[in-house]
Amino acid sequence: MHESQHSNDDSPKELLGALHQKIRQQIEFIYAEVALDTGADYLATDLLQIMRLDKICHPQRPYHNNWSEKDTILITYGDSIRTADEKPLKTLHRFLKDHSENIFKNVHILPFFPSSSDGGFAIVDFSGVDKELGDWTDIQAIATDYGLMADLVINHCSSENQWFQRYIRGESPGKGFFLEADPKEDFSDVVRPRTSELLRKTQTSDGTKHVWCTFSHDQIDLNFRNPNVLKEMVTIIRHYLDRGVRIFRLDAVAFLWKKSGTPCINLEETHEVIRLLRSLIEHSEPDAIIITETNIPNRENLAYFGNCNEAHCIYNFSLPPLLVNALVTGDCRYLKQWLMSMPPAQNGTTYFNFIASHDGIGLRPAEGLLNDEELSTLIGTMESFGGRVSWRTQGHQRKPYEINISLYDAMAGTPSGPDQWQQARFICAHAVMFALEGIPGLYIHSLLGTRNDLDGLKTTGENRSINRHRWDYTALETELAQQDNSHAAVFSRIKHLIKVRTQQSAFHPNATQFTLQLGSLVFGFWRQSLDRSQSIFCIFNISDRELELPLMDINLIGTDDWWELISGERIEDASGFLRLTPYQPLWITNKQLTDS
Repeated sequence: MHESQHSNDDSPKELLGALHQKIRQQIEFIYAEVALDTGADYLATDLLQIMRLDKICHPQRPYHNNWSEKDTILITYGDSIRTADEKPLKTLHRFLKDHSENIFKNVHILPFFPSSSDGGFAIVDFSGVDKELGDWTDIQAIATDYGLMADLVINHCSSENQWFQRYIRGESPGKGFFLEADPKEDFSDVVRPRTSELLRKTQTSDGTKHVWCTFSHDQIDLNFRNPNVLKEMVTIIRHYLDRGVRIFRLDAVAFLWKKSGTPCINLEETHEVIRLLRSLIEHSEPDAIIITETNIPNRENLAYFGNCNEAHCIYNFSLPPLLVNALVTGDCRYLKQWLMSMPPAQNGTTYFNFIASHDGIGLRPAEGLLNDEELSTLIGTMESFGGRVSWRTQGHQRKPYEINISLYDAMAGTPSGPDQWQQARFICAHAVMFALEGIPGLYIHSLLGTRNDLDGLKTTGENRSINRHRWDYTALETELAQQDNSHAAVFSRIKHLIKVRTQQSAFHPNATQFTLQLGSLVFGFWRQSLDRSQSIFCIFNISDRELELPLMDINLIGTDDWWELISGERIEDASGFLRLTPYQPLWITNKQLTDS
């Protein structure tokens, strides 16, 4: 990510003293209802020493942007691309260097640690690398060439993790690391992302216990009421920083703190833990970034910015369902209403935009934005294109949690059925994402135009496998080398969009954004660079019709020269009409692209 020089007038001793006081106050808030064995002062000292802040302590830069328009994050599993006789992490690095040089500055490698389930999110060893993928040398090689984003799976660990195995035996570290609960309690208010039983019956050296499992019985929730759990997690953070991680994705962090009689999500203690971790991370590495993965309704999600003191970035979870819904139905009203309601991120914070992921299209973030009928139509349409639905439990009800489908197949048509505009829709969706306020995250299977992996789904029986295909590198290169091939066409067009984007100052993640009012068939917004030298009107036909749009509707200044960035063509008459083919994206600017 982008770095800049900074200065600070505080002496190292004064800086460390102020940080110690801040950390102690945060600890006192978090553990207000917990009796600490050693006290907040001693725990603060331990955390500072674990992070080696007693040796080197950098000043914070709370309103500094560690990013620019040149930042796009490629999201991939360590083994999304494989080849014979080579560890997948080496193959991934080779693919990045061979096919995406000067396109991606950053890469998010999804959990590359030893794990037992959930696509890598049931961590067996937080400090290791899955031997099937490679080792820390491979990870650090990638981190040398790219900004490395990694998952801090903070809410839970695998049932095979040594902490849990020691818990069962009554040994430390592990004893007291997991949350026990009485199965007779009423847990109907607890918010769940799954349909499994909340508590797992476990035989321990102290008898039968019931431990908390928000996600699955192979993913045992950690008990952050025990400060030793916090110390272990901070030790892991230091370990990751030492090996090149600079972007931390806080997985499922909204569920971190549990309290009887509450929904056990988004609690104040959770927010304070994030603030504490940000304090420790930023003082250790000023260019490091925290991204919270909170798959929750939009208003709750926004709270994770805090007051510029929690997440640097939050996942823009409402974007995928609303954008897919707009492009499938040909109606952008709900997408537009949502965009108008989104507050501009303060400097030092920004949105993390994505429209496809290793999981699916989350539906909780659409709650309150799409009504039940609209959601039902969207789900039915996605199922008709080969998608699946995953469910969650709310009280005694079962509700849809996410749609599992490859984004390319999600764009196959409309509620009336498949049509000829699949690829056009797909490219339009990415043109929207790349233009929006925030940092774009591109899933590797969107870059490659990968279809539903029905064989993978059949093999694993897990819905999410439908969008976790593993490419053979030789087969992939054959596909990308062919002309008139959908994979090659998507690959080329998306790379072109990214290359154009990185040259536009108006696409800085914190550049000004205003929503345009262009009816229900045309989605649009205006971006202006921080120095106000560049404007870009982002216009998208989200329908299957050819449309004419008077240029006067977007109020181009007649004295300026205007260009369409994607095609590179000049707009000759600012008082004329735009003719838009179905699903055509336009980025219209007063500052011509200089390097095609």
